[in-house]
Order: sequence, then structure tokens, then C-alpha cells
Amino acid sequence: MAQQSNDVYAALALSRFGLGADHNGTTSIASDPRGALLEEITERFVPVPVGPQLQSTADLLVSLYAFQEQRKEARQQTAAAVAAVPQDKQMQGPQQPQKPPVQPSGAMPGQQNNQAMATQPINQAQPNTQAMAAAIGKAVEKLEKPAMPYLPQQVLLAEVDARFNGTIRQPLIGFGERLAMFWANHFAVAVSKSEEVHMVAGAFEREAIRPHVFGRFADMLLAVETHPAMLGYLDNQQSIGPNSKANANKKRGLNENLARETLELHTLGVNGGYTQTDVTTLAKIITGWTVARNEGKLGTPGTFVFNAGAHEPGDQTLIGLTYADNGVGQGREALRDLARHPATAQHIATKLVRHFVADTPPPGLVQTVAATFSKTDGDLSAVYRALVSSEDAWNPTLSKVRSPLEFMTALLRASGETPKPNFILGALTAMGQPFWAPAGPNGFADTVDVWASSESLSMRMDVANMIANAVPPQVDPRSFVSDSLGPLLSSETLQAVARAETRKQGLMIAYLSPEFQRR
Repeated sequence: MAQQSNDVYAALALSRFGLGADHNGTTSIASDPRGALLEEITERFVPVPVGPQLQSTADLLVSLYAFQEQRKEARQQTAAAVAAVPQDKQMQGPQQPQKPPVQPSGAMPGQQNNQAMATQPINQAQPNTQAMAAAIGKAVEKLEKPAMPYLPQQVLLAEVDARFNGTIRQPLIGFGERLAMFWANHFAVAVSKSEEVHMVAGAFEREAIRPHVFGRFADMLLAVETHPAMLGYLDNQQSIGPNSKANANKKRGLNENLARETLELHTLGVNGGYTQTDVTTLAKIITGWTVARNEGKLGTPGTFVFNAGAHEPGDQTLIGLTYADNGVGQGREALRDLARHPATAQHIATKLVRHFVADTPPPGLVQTVAATFSKTDGDLSAVYRALVSSEDAWNPTLSKVRSPLEFMTALLRASGETPKPNFILGALTAMGQPFWAPAGPNGFADTVDVWASSESLSMRMDVANMIANAVPPQVDPRSFVSDSLGPLLSSETLQAVARAETRKQGLMIAYLSPEFQRR
């Protein structure tokens, strides 16, 4: 392969399959870019986020339960302090003699002078009202500004810092990190759902996604569907078998959220051949899958547990296969069969090719990837090799638009800047992709029509401007854009950067260029 072709492949490896070029530009893998990409697959390299607050799900939830108890006690103390102000002292003060209001000429006896009443000072009529308002104001302030920091947000910021100032900067290419992002979006949860999900969304990605990125899909699926974050996000702890012991009074029932999204989004796909009956059946199969609460009645607090009392008894038939009632094993067997279903292979292959190659996935490549998925029983490393070994995956036309998450990642890698987590969260939200907070369980969209809108690009300008302001003055925009984009750089973009009136303007043109925005 000619050196010029290697340069193109190196740029595409970093842009399309990786996290974007770092300060070394595209030269770090130019000698054998496809070999470097395959090496990351062979080595199964997925960086591990680290930090003192990045604890296990169980430890984080136990900390959350304690935090919630402390907050409850603080609120009770505040309410008690407000209630302790005597009612007679709240609304009454020392009685002071007052002159009777002057009756206007022609007024009827007993008729008040409204003008005189209007001008009467409030503090004379209710001497202690201001003191009462101040006391209540202090109580409200304690509620709005608790003495203790908000723990779930502290943990989220630590998770963000561990990724954007940690894992995205470690690998040469970063295929494993990109895959972690892909699968976290495929198995989406939202921190806005509840305090529990807010607290453990990062642990969910660390525990259920990253360890299985290069493993078997079935193992990842089982880890995901039994993780407290997913169980909480899709309300499975509320799902009770209609004929279970826990529903003796017949007042509770199934919650089908997790079952529906497992079939529609996580495995078979919307056109995967399942019916509403299958959704209901799977919901019955996974009744009893829940999380142990802080009282520890079902097991270690903060961990996945199987509540046999809430499980729907009896054998169940799902998509033509019958599963014996063997407790938690019934659901595990069903998930393993869903993982190896031909519709799942097709669904996963389509999503992978759409994400990495083109909004309209080449049918031949999809079939190749799907066939590999089925042949290897969902060996994801083999699936990725099939993807990156196809020439269709290396088309030099940059048809995909980076999502805000990918743009932010590439921007920080290329610039070397290390902003605070609050800035990163705010920037992603402004650009339309709040971190781990999609609008629904289908995650964020993966097509150009969503991310190439004028509003989205306008927000990217603001983010690019702030990063350009922080870049050290010795950085030459012309060298930067050439090193970062390599042979993908067009003469028009290079010329625009060279003609910029200021260094900052040159960097912004580079950040916002089509070659940097696309991959």
C-alpha cells in the first residue's frame, strides 16, 4: 500500500473509528493504520475510568440511601423550626392604642375610611410579620440550599471528569472508547429519571458496558438488564406477577417497560417479529428482577436481587420457545436466546454500520456483519473485525456528522484543553446532547439531519470559541489544522485558516470546518 494511501487510512481510522487526532496528529499510526485499529480489537483495549468517587453501584447506592436519610432529617428539622414559632406570636404583637379612623363628611356610622386604611403602615397593623417572614425565609433557604452538597451531581461530575480528562486521552485511536459510547447509547439510561439513576449511570457504563465491549453480546445484555440503573430507569422494580404471592390482593400488576425496550431496542428491533403478547410474556418472565433497598430485606443493599415472591409462576412461551419456571434462570435463558436470534444480529449490524460508516448503511456490509454476529454467537470482537476489514468502511467521503459528544471529544483531544466537568456538561447540553440524558430509552439519534441543523451548529460555534480562547498562544492554526486532519484537509479550509485575521479566528475556522465536523 502506498504511503499516500496510508495517510488517508490513518486519518480515517482516527476520525471515523476513533476519537480524533491528538497532539501527535495523524502521523502516530501512519505506518499501518488498519493494523493499529485491528490491534486495539485484538488487545481488547477499553480504558478504565478512575477516581475516588467512582465506586461500585452497590457502594454508590448505599451512599445515596444515607444521603437521602440525612436530607429527610434536615427537612424535618426545618419544618419543626418553622412550626415552633407560636401562632399568637406570628400574627400578633403588643397591642398599641390607635386613634379611630376619621370619618369623612357624610359617611354612615361604622363606615371605614378606605383611604386612611390604605395609608396605614403595615408594621403598625402587624408588628411581628417581618420577623415571621424572616424565620420562614431562613427555613426555605435551608431547603433550597442544603448544607450538604448534592451527592448525585457530585458523582456525575466525577464520572465526566474521568472520561473527558482521562479515558478519551489514553489510546492512539480510541476504538474501544468509541464503542463504549456506542453501547451506552444503545442501552440508554437517563440521569433525569431518578436520583438512583443519576447516581449510578456512570457505574452502569463501567460495570455493564465496558467489560463486555469486546466480549459476547449475550453477556453484555445480561449485565445490562440486571443492572440497578436499567431496572430503575425502566421501572422493573414496580412489576409484580399478576398471580404471584406479592399480589395476593390483586391490586398490583405488570410493568412492561423493560420487556418492551429489551425486545424493541436492545435485541430484535422494532421489526424483529415479536408481538404484544411476547412483550407481556417477557414482562412476566422478568418479574422479581429488582434492587435491594437500604433495609436489606432481600439482599445486600444496592445490588440486583431476585424476589421470588413477586415472580409470576409457571412456564412461559416467548417467540415460539417455552421456558420452564426456574426462578431467575427463566429470564436469563430467555435473554440468551434473544441475544442469538437472527433479528438481533440484523438489528445490531445495522446500527453498527450506520454509526461508523453511513446514515444509509451499505446492505452488503450489513449482511456481512450480521452473518458474522450469528456465526460466532455474538462474538463482538469478530463482528468489529468484519466491519473494519470491509473496503466499504473506508470510503474517504466524510458522510457522517459528529454528534456533540463526538465533537467535544475530538475538540478536547486535538486542542489538549482540560476544562472542568461543569463546562463539559453545560456545553453538551447547549449543543443538544446532554450527557447520559436522552429524551427516551432509544438514546440519541445517529444521523446527519439531527446534528447538522443551524441551531446545533450555532451552539458549536460558541463552544469552539471558548476552547479557542484557552489554547496556548504558541499554537499556529495552520499547523494545527494540517496535523489534525491530515489528507482529509481541503485546500479551501486550509486557505480560510491561513487568511484568518487572528489566531483565535483561525482555530475556530479549523474547529468548525466540514472536515472536523464530519467523519
